[in-house]
Amino acid sequence: MHFYQFHIGDYKSHTHHLSLIEDLAFRRLLDHYYLHEAPIKQRDIARQIGMRDNEQEVLTVLSEFFVSTENGFINPRADEEIAKYRKFSEDGKKGAAMRWHKPADGEANSPPNATPMATNNHKPITNNHIQESKDSLSAGLPTCPHQDILNLYKKHLPQLAQPRVWDGVRQTNLRQRWLQAAKPSVFSPQGYSSQAEGLAWWDSFFGYIANDTKLAQGFETKDRTWRPDLVWIVNATNFAKIIDGKYQK
Repeated sequence: MHFYQFHIGDYKSHTHHLSLIEDLAFRRLLDHYYLHEAPIKQRDIARQIGMRDNEQEVLTVLSEFFVSTENGFINPRADEEIAKYRKFSEDGKKGAAMRWHKPADGEANSPPNATPMATNNHKPITNNHIQESKDSLSAGLPTCPHQDILNLYKKHLPQLAQPRVWDGVRQTNLRQRWLQAAKPSVFSPQGYSSQAEGLAWWDSFFGYIANDTKLAQGFETKDRTWRPDLVWIVNATNFAKIIDGKYQK
């Protein structure tokens, strides 16, 4: 997992007694656990999380907040979140074939019919926070997770041009598509109402482009191969054409 919800109140109530070093160790252990989605092996864990000089504090926190099993140390609360994430991901993969399927001969071009389920720069890239919050709140949605969507695009379509700058009109267009896809419609009957569901939808959408359309490899022109990029994809007109199946193989 490259994203997980952080409940500040719960965390503070359980960790107020920790020293600064122990608090840092716990946060890094959690990040490591979510990232690898696997039990933690005690051997060398302090070095793996960049705290080799604080091995005793790391092991103290590991013993207090993680449960020792024959496979390693686990965190039951984190396991619940990982299980939810995996379910969303699996549901998205199963739904993708139905949602973006290529119609059989004689069949009408079917729109997506279910809600799908989905990061490497570390800096936030939105400059229009106030407007985004207003738009999202009016639709009952969390703010558009630009960086997560860019990372999903890179995951499925690394061969296409990757944006180096994402602001202004680019942010506006993606935010509008985020809100558009969230609302129940012909191509997304159930829509989505949370960031996790929304990222699942975009994960499936980019997977569809990568595997079931001609866009992933581009088109031959007179003297070069034309390929789309994310700016082109989130343009309202082009987005609608993709949804309509215009570029399906």
